[in-house]
Amino acid sequence: MKVMIDLCVVPMGVGLSVSKYVAACQKVFKDSGLDHRMHAYGTNVEGDWDEVFAAVKRCHETVHEMGAARINTSMRIGTRTDRDQSMDDKVESVKKLLSDV
Repeated sequence: MKVMIDLCVVPMGVGLSVSKYVAACQKVFKDSGLDHRMHAYGTNVEGDWDEVFAAVKRCHETVHEMGAARINTSMRIGTRTDRDQSMDDKVESVKKLLSDV
């Protein structure tokens, strides 16, 4: 099953800046070959369910290996069975509506 997620991984007790942990997770997603897009407060990832959640698990493992004893992650998950839709498709459908205004 194809899935699209919006993920925000927050390591706890590591200080104010978490950019090195974000960068580590971005590398995990890049290495996984999954389509992903970082934004100001998280990352969108799309692909096969098992592959996406394996990458999320690897992201957690990596952040723990970097010294974060605790991680708080929030995630929104979306699936569709009526048609195949990508992150780009979702954004383009809104942009089209905005261009018609």
